[in-house]
Amino acid sequence: MIGATILGCAGLRLSPEERQFFKEVQPFGFILFARNIDNADQIRALCDELRATVQHDAPILIDQEGGRVQRLRPPLAADWLPPLDQIAMAGNGAARSMYLRARLQSAELRALGIDSNCAPLVDVASEATHPFLKNRCYGTTPDAVIAIGRAVAQGHLDGGVLPVLKHIPGHGRAQSDSHLELPRVSASAEDLAQDFAPFAALNDLPMGMTAHLVYEALDPQPATISPKMMGLIRNQIGFDGLIMTDDISMQALSGTMRARAEASIAAGCDVVLHCNGDLEEMQQIAAASGALTGKALTRAKAVLAARQRPDSVDIAALKAELESLLNG
Repeated sequence: MIGATILGCAGLRLSPEERQFFKEVQPFGFILFARNIDNADQIRALCDELRATVQHDAPILIDQEGGRVQRLRPPLAADWLPPLDQIAMAGNGAARSMYLRARLQSAELRALGIDSNCAPLVDVASEATHPFLKNRCYGTTPDAVIAIGRAVAQGHLDGGVLPVLKHIPGHGRAQSDSHLELPRVSASAEDLAQDFAPFAALNDLPMGMTAHLVYEALDPQPATISPKMMGLIRNQIGFDGLIMTDDISMQALSGTMRARAEASIAAGCDVVLHCNGDLEEMQQIAAASGALTGKALTRAKAVLAARQRPDSVDIAALKAELESLLNG
């Protein structure tokens, strides 16, 4: 049995209660945040401890985009620029620079026992994009975002790290922060097709993360809990990888954690992501989400099979090439 959840933990090591809970509910994976990070030995020990609680080689995720959204900081990892800033600096070398960045980030993560990064973020930015998201984006046109998103995904895969495509089907038009409230997008279905295009172009990636957004032209419910929007993701966008919710505890969604998890699974999400490490909330979510079965289980197994050994590279040479692209 593999649980239909990806869960966090409260601190630098597992409590006895957390250890027993994870053993019982067998989450598909785990996610780390700043509260879980002190030093390299501690992170590796925590990753080992998390995997020891379950009966499979669970993916361990992190948000390591660079810029504001970067859980690992020096000396554990480089102090990466916000993606949009690096892309502007690199000019015509933007896609190559972002590939190198992702490959180097993957080496940093693998050295600590972490094997999945919540990137690439292929939301299309505009003048109206909320500041919480804008400089995390890769560009303002679908074609530019597709090229860089593919480079970021490949850099992770070549480095033995599983990428997570986000935020399906597109968060770029949101003018509010979904951590704090539910964004509503009033764009027409025709305009939304431009936002969906990068996700269709990258629909072969193994994992994706939903957007807690209402697309008023398509459905009155947030995409994460909308059967119609999940159907669009599967059929129109053509994404057949494992779909996880964005963090289910974000304030864009309402209701109890149990109700949110139930609605997400019923809509068609494969896995519920819960990030804050609150044990009582995780108990509700695990009970509501149940086990991976059917197509969801097949997708989960495909994710595990997609992990590969890092390619053999000269890390110093990659760093030098990236520095040249950004300073040249």
